[in-house]
Amino acid sequence: MNLENYFISQFNNKHIGDDGAVIGKYVYSKDAFFENVHFKREWLSFYDIAKRAMLVNISDAFAMGAIPKYALLSIAMPKSMSREDMKNLAEGFKDIAAKFNIDIIGGDTISNTKLDITITIISEVHKILTRTGIKENYLFAYTGTLGNSAKDLKKLLNLGKIHQKSRFTNIQLRHQFLYKSLKHLKAGMDISDGLYSDLEKLTDANRIGIEFFQRIPKRIGCSGEEYEMLVAFAPRDRKKILRIAQLTRTKLTIFAKAARNSYKNRCKAHHF
Repeated sequence: MNLENYFISQFNNKHIGDDGAVIGKYVYSKDAFFENVHFKREWLSFYDIAKRAMLVNISDAFAMGAIPKYALLSIAMPKSMSREDMKNLAEGFKDIAAKFNIDIIGGDTISNTKLDITITIISEVHKILTRTGIKENYLFAYTGTLGNSAKDLKKLLNLGKIHQKSRFTNIQLRHQFLYKSLKHLKAGMDISDGLYSDLEKLTDANRIGIEFFQRIPKRIGCSGEEYEMLVAFAPRDRKKILRIAQLTRTKLTIFAKAARNSYKNRCKAHHF
């Protein structure tokens, strides 16, 4: 068990284990976005920092099949930030919130030596999508194209530049595909730690293994912070899911099925 999972295991209760916690008809989710951990200020504008922080958090809500309604922002910021910097940061939060009809209802701000952001999203849900419910022979698929986020991060770490439309800054959320296919999906989550790592979470939650249909290189399987969707569904729903993907212009790769074997994640942990 890695250190992240060990710490989470100290708070074992029925609400922990998915992308958000379900309480009644609401889902509560929270993610941190910290300077020198998730980003460096020289990589992104203040507007783009706020934009990415919001999208990362909204992704968790969508991954649960929920509709995000409200956001609470906690911002620790350096005193060296100017009023213009703060305005640009605020504009990033507001623009993404407006795009997804989310009301920013409060939070907290403190002075800090660096820029650290934590966001809580409160969402409404009618049909929940969790990480459990996978049976033998159910199919696994992911949306979009994986691998570009890790590639662009490597460029940034090597002091290079990335394209303005890079997936590192322009996260594509798959809510249209999710909402339309929700009644056919048996389990799902967003790909934040990498396909292989997040597959481990699904297989552990369902006590099942994986039979891959094709080889997936580590540069793709270990690429974190993709925020594409990893979903599972029954074989009988394959045509319906592919049709919905086509209608929503969502690339969908069916790459494996659930099997009675053991699965081992080949990627190192992102957080610790």
